[in-house]
Amino acid sequence: MEYVLLTSLSFGVGIVVGLTGIGGASLITPMLVFLFQVPPSVAVSSDVVAATLMKVIGGAKHWRQQTVDCTAVKWLAMGSVPGSLFGVTLLHRWRNIESFNLDELLLHLIGYAILLVAATALVQLLLMTFAPEWELPTLPKLNLETWKGRGNAIALGAVLGCIVGLTSVSSGSMFALVLIAFFQLDARKLVGTDLAQAAILLTFTSIGHLTLGTVDWGLVIPIWLGSVPGVLIGARLCKLIPQRPLRFCIYLLLVMVSWKLAHTA
Repeated sequence: MEYVLLTSLSFGVGIVVGLTGIGGASLITPMLVFLFQVPPSVAVSSDVVAATLMKVIGGAKHWRQQTVDCTAVKWLAMGSVPGSLFGVTLLHRWRNIESFNLDELLLHLIGYAILLVAATALVQLLLMTFAPEWELPTLPKLNLETWKGRGNAIALGAVLGCIVGLTSVSSGSMFALVLIAFFQLDARKLVGTDLAQAAILLTFTSIGHLTLGTVDWGLVIPIWLGSVPGVLIGARLCKLIPQRPLRFCIYLLLVMVSWKLAHTA
């Protein structure tokens, strides 16, 4: 019965990811922890492996639709991949410290990572919707034709990749904000680029988490069964459904979930 429920919920998450590029780990990891009472370390590793296939299929779908900025993906991945592997290395080291409660630390890290992303994005979205006359400061666009721009892209990718390696969270959410702020992608290419870079990042991150021995295939397979068809449907609907109301609902949900995660004893 739990497998049927997990598959059904993962199908809904897959649709959200295909539509917006966000919400995969940010929704699945808390779902595993709260609804299915999975230890955070197992939830993180299992979610990373499960999300990899979902992101790869969603990214490939958008690539065929020509809604991917391949240059942005390349330079972000050059930082995010080693960054995520560094995060996994930290998990390896912390697991060997007997007095260290890794599950409790991960619970708080996941919560604060989601809260930071969701709250920032929600405030930005509300200002754009209800106060469009406010001229928010615009960050300089990264010029990927210069080595300085490429170096900054790699640095951004490394920092966010480390967070993904530690928590499984934000392979979509944080990178989406970076793509908006520093790459200034239009809505047509934002989702596809976000999914494509996440696919590369999570492929390497999942290999690292497999070495931890905390991947539960009894969780991964039901998530695959639900999320894969969901992300395909979401990608197809991406151009049809208004993004702003959908993102508002997702960010509001993530703020509430992350607050509970961050303040769970």
